Amino acid sequence: MQNMGSLLQQAQMMQKKMQEVENKLKTLEVEGQVSNGMVKVTMNGKGEIKKIKIDPSLKEDIEIIEDLLMAAISEAKTKADNLSETEMKTITGGMPLPPGMKF
Repeated sequence: MQNMGSLLQQAQMMQKKMQEVENKLKTLEVEGQVSNGMVKVTMNGKGEIKKIKIDPSLKEDIEIIEDLLMAAISEAKTKADNLSETEMKTITGGMPLPPGMKF
């Protein structure tokens, strides 16, 4: 039964570390930008949009703004996902998470 107690203790430590990483990801920010920074989207490491900045020179063309905004969001989301994956590797020692398990 000692092994079971040790295993439970390790699981609790990993759960605590995962919570710490999740909290850290809420504070870290990444930025996606397109068209030389004409549209910028800032997200936290959890993929939550925090800021959107649109260059005033685009104010006349809504369709371009919409396209650029989608591209900037996509870039920021990719960076947020990569950040999350990198932070998780610090806990798992580089082992990938099981399929479907995300932070």
